[in-house]
Amino acid sequence: MYPTRTAGLLAACCVAHAACAAPASDSAAPQAPSAPALSPAISPVYQFSPVNQYNVQITASYWNPIMEYVSQASGVMIRLKLGRTSADTTSFVLAQEVDFAFTNHLFAPERSRMGWRVLARRSGNPVRSQIVTLANSPVRDLAGLAGADVAFPGPEAIVAYKVSYAELLRRAVPVNVVFAGNMDGAFAQLVSGKARAVGANSQLAASFMARTRQPLRVLWQSEPFTDLALMVSPRVPAATAEAVARAFTGMADDPRGRGVLAEAAALVKTAPFAFVPASEADYGAYREFYGRIPASLR
Repeated sequence: MYPTRTAGLLAACCVAHAACAAPASDSAAPQAPSAPALSPAISPVYQFSPVNQYNVQITASYWNPIMEYVSQASGVMIRLKLGRTSADTTSFVLAQEVDFAFTNHLFAPERSRMGWRVLARRSGNPVRSQIVTLANSPVRDLAGLAGADVAFPGPEAIVAYKVSYAELLRRAVPVNVVFAGNMDGAFAQLVSGKARAVGANSQLAASFMARTRQPLRVLWQSEPFTDLALMVSPRVPAATAEAVARAFTGMADDPRGRGVLAEAAALVKTAPFAFVPASEADYGAYREFYGRIPASLR
């Protein structure tokens, strides 16, 4: 494998209802809203860990109102649990510290045996792995990245890291891998000039351009993959899991739920979305990728 290092711009940890400390560069930004305060009579408390697709503050601001709505609509108390990075958050899932997840990190054969089950996904187009650079960069193709720093969210990011880096390995383009903690951190490396390109999720690259008005050039993109899955641990009772799934997929049918979804989409400047039922069959592209993934990326 090519050299790997971690960028020193990771956000502070945000777990459950704790206020999120923003990175130093975001010190002037407002604090993320606290998670919902629900009646202690609702028990037990279930933990939910979504992959850190944005910095910790934005990720918490995106998910906390959804958690509040789903908890009230389902009668199941759910609290948000985020790590500093996407890899940290996935470690909670692997350590069985959480009960629900929004992720695409569990489709490797060895992780499929953990028994997590797909409940739903976001509506909208599939995502693609991309390798992008700034629109005004002199780099025009992947060969132009040889010997350069390329930033990725983290080692667990299958679409943004594993798929894109596998393509660089396949083409024998040597790069210095820089893990930035989340997609926003990776883009910060690119904009600052510390990285020549970024391995990205197409949905998050589009969001970044919309939020920052910073145009990007796509050097390469993959075949489509279904967006991340709402998944449930096998230890959660079936009735509880179904109640939570109904609350997620019913949001678009309720005016208040639609409002929450609209605010989430506006926050990250993506198209309006809903949660729709999904199953294991929707994630065959991930399993096909794991069937041919380089051994160094397993």
